[in-house]
Amino acid sequence: MIDRPIDVLHLEPTDVCQAACPLCARETDKSFDKNEKNHLSYQKILKCFPEDRIKELEKMFMCGVYGDPAAGKNTLDIYRKFREVNPTITLGMNTNGGLRPKEWWRKLAQILNQTYDYVVFSIDGLRDTNHLYRINVNWDTMMENISAFIAGGGSAHWDMLVYRHNQHQVEEAKKLADEMGFTWFRAKVSKRPETKTIKYPVSWKLPKERPNNKISCIALKEKIAYINARGRIRPCCWLAERNHDNINSFAKLKKGWESGNPHPVCVATCGTTNERTTFEQQWVQEIQLR
Repeated sequence: MIDRPIDVLHLEPTDVCQAACPLCARETDKSFDKNEKNHLSYQKILKCFPEDRIKELEKMFMCGVYGDPAAGKNTLDIYRKFREVNPTITLGMNTNGGLRPKEWWRKLAQILNQTYDYVVFSIDGLRDTNHLYRINVNWDTMMENISAFIAGGGSAHWDMLVYRHNQHQVEEAKKLADEMGFTWFRAKVSKRPETKTIKYPVSWKLPKERPNNKISCIALKEKIAYINARGRIRPCCWLAERNHDNINSFAKLKKGWESGNPHPVCVATCGTTNERTTFEQQWVQEIQLR
């Protein structure tokens, strides 16, 4: 059970995904077995987070560390259950958009039908570039699914990671988002380490990384809890990779913070002078289209 105040619940409904994004934990975590294929169920959620607490939530969203929420066998059912138990809750999702038939997305739009409900579609470029990072995501399938979701009344957000190979397409992508009926368009420079094929834009400067050992925990500050696809509580999504399975409580983390020897992930993500991940100011562009 989660023994601290929670306003926002982050779920990973599955660790299945069709994509092979080179910087995703699916590709970088050598301890992850792609054949395991876990699917979170509402019953497993209740073992960690009972209905009386679901009733008190402000928001529940699904976003994968290893998987895409659209691949989850129980994704629609979980959304329906949360809305049934808490009629005013805000529901959200982050996805690559390339899975499921159009009808599934129309059903999702019918469920995510309140003012602040949303789906974030991670689209890193246009037809000729999105697949360079979002490997195995079919452009036509993705566009058909997005159109079906928007036509069904859903609020779609376009999030674009900007690399050297797609930096020239930001304005064109924003124009397409507007034409398709997206609610928001956002673009940011990827702050993950460079690879040989995925490089930072040459004309955009990354903020300097200056972390220290003093921690200002975002998960505690924003009262977020995270449950993974196996139905296990983790301190936060940044500590959700399998090689951090031995860290399953904030109590262990706090001891490190208090002793001046915090976990390296805490330093990288929530060090007080760290500008690497500034969540309130991470977007180079953030434009409301509607």
